[in-house]
Amino acid sequence: MSDFIAHKTCIIDSGAKIGSGTKIWHFSHVMPGAIIGKNCSFGQNVFVGNVRIGNNVKVQNNVSIYDGVEIEDDVFCGPSCVFTNVINPRSQINRRGDYLKTLISKGVSIGANATIVCGVTLGKYSFIGAGSVVNRNTKPFSLNVGVPAKTIGWISRNGDTMNFDENNLYYCEALNEKYRLNINEVVIEK
Repeated sequence: MSDFIAHKTCIIDSGAKIGSGTKIWHFSHVMPGAIIGKNCSFGQNVFVGNVRIGNNVKVQNNVSIYDGVEIEDDVFCGPSCVFTNVINPRSQINRRGDYLKTLISKGVSIGANATIVCGVTLGKYSFIGAGSVVNRNTKPFSLNVGVPAKTIGWISRNGDTMNFDENNLYYCEALNEKYRLNINEVVIEK
């Protein structure tokens, strides 16, 4: 049995797999096919469908993670952010077989009230501003805001806005990492 914490008001369906050190708070519901990693935190009123969630993921209050969404390690989901799984829902038509895969890559941060339209991939360590609507893939380390979201800059693994020098380099002192901007893409240099 896993060593996790579940508030007495939450519902964890039989068959859900939850990693040690994970905390699930008030009025949350975890479905039977959910696979949740270690050291995660789920705030109040969170719904977790039959999805895979990595380690060290923080999901704030009022977030529903529907079937079709996959979340990798070290992701932050801000309060009331929204995930969708069908591009053209109709109440009278069953589209359970039409879920589009949405991938939230390692280290992504999603701001409060942002909407992630299904079928996209958020690149590693990309940052989605509060209230933004993402309807296309984001690049690794990109800073994305607006409706629809557009890339307005670049952000380091440490969460700092990157201002590149004349050689298209940025040095992050906090993590001792050097980043290079190559034609609208950022990579960490070895």
